[in-house]
Amino acid sequence: MKQKKFGIGGPDVSVIGQGTWYLDRGDRKAAVAALRRGIDTGMTHIDTAEMYGDAELVIADAIAGLPREKLFVVSKVLPSNASRRGTITACERSLKRLKTDHLDCYLLHWRGSYAFEETVAAFDELVRSGKIRSWGVSNFDEDDLDELLDVAGEGKIACNQVLYHLQERAIEHAVIPWCEQHGVAVVAYSPFGHDDFPSARSKGGEVLQAIADAHKATARQVALAFLTRAASVLAIPKASSAEHAAENAAAGDLKLSDAEIAALDKAFPRGPKPRGLPML
Repeated sequence: MKQKKFGIGGPDVSVIGQGTWYLDRGDRKAAVAALRRGIDTGMTHIDTAEMYGDAELVIADAIAGLPREKLFVVSKVLPSNASRRGTITACERSLKRLKTDHLDCYLLHWRGSYAFEETVAAFDELVRSGKIRSWGVSNFDEDDLDELLDVAGEGKIACNQVLYHLQERAIEHAVIPWCEQHGVAVVAYSPFGHDDFPSARSKGGEVLQAIADAHKATARQVALAFLTRAASVLAIPKASSAEHAAENAAAGDLKLSDAEIAALDKAFPRGPKPRGLPML
């Protein structure tokens, strides 16, 4: 599994990780098996959040008995909990549910009403106490990032996790360039869209499938390879079965040619910059 740097001075992390939103809604045994298979194939970057129901409990089962230092576990605090004390309490709750003594990265799920100074102070305290190794944000546009940078300073924001898939490329306008300029990793959530992956019968889907056939790969593997083509971008697809996890992992070593990237760029144009950052 190819790896990329996770923020300035951060560790190398698997370019394809594992998302867990809604993972607790299906068969528990299958979900644990999917996560385990993903880890076995190199997808050691596992993302979750306190908002994701019992996903943290599912992950706890999946990582039980595994060497903790070989995993990169991320969770998120809800904006409504992101006061200084609330952030620390939420983190401790997530650690207990995950049955681990630290998070490799802890994110503010989206911008809320608490001042950045409070949340950053909590993150810094959590780093000092060893409960988190780094921190970042999710669903932040470039204006939010500018404000946060003024509070935190350079080199502190490890990542920005944002919506990014073939039919939603808004972050390419300003968010990815901002993150690359400041050494912030970009993590693509919902990289297959939200129940709207391109149909093989659509014009874009035909292009996608032709490239997949040329590589003896699947359309979803090609989509992941396209999304993670930039040095700063990682992706966290969800898999509800061990087979799907293995399929996602195989995308980590798929390299597209310049011509194939250009064909996908034309088939799925990024469009004009929207007024606000899209999010789910």
